[in-house]
Amino acid sequence: MFTKSRVTDTGNRNPGTPAPGKEAEANAQSAGGAPVAAAADRGDQSAAPAPAATRARTTPSVLSSDLTVTGNIRTQGDIQIEGNIEGDIRAHQLTVGESATIKGEVVADEVIVNGRVIGRVRGLKVRLSATARVEGDIVHKTIAIESGAHFEGSVQRQDDPLAGDGAKKLAPPTAAS
Repeated sequence: MFTKSRVTDTGNRNPGTPAPGKEAEANAQSAGGAPVAAAADRGDQSAAPAPAATRARTTPSVLSSDLTVTGNIRTQGDIQIEGNIEGDIRAHQLTVGESATIKGEVVADEVIVNGRVIGRVRGLKVRLSATARVEGDIVHKTIAIESGAHFEGSVQRQDDPLAGDGAKKLAPPTAAS
């Protein structure tokens, strides 16, 4: 059978003796010796989640469909755009909603386009859904384009498409004679 003692507890207790106020906790074990309630349910701070600075954000920031932003957006987290953006966007994960329009460069580890992007897209993973409309070049490590997506531009694979803003610009198409 295991008992839990807090690192901050001090005193002359035996290691197997529950801390004061922990008797109910020690008695709340099932016949098999496992605790009946989870530590978080008991309010035990030793099982609390890590501070916000050390854990990954699970919910993206959302810019709603009635919002228009003129200017650049930069975040280390995830962002979902439903409105109109005139400027460059840099994020960890960017989701362009069906009602969204972005006029500018998009740079993210993962780019999911469901709406419209007018400008260059750079990402480790780029996915154009069936409702996507992209007018510009795509620089990627991996790409997926669903049937029905509209794309005008060129596609280039690079091992590190996020490397600096000085990434190679694609050559313009040559005029056919």
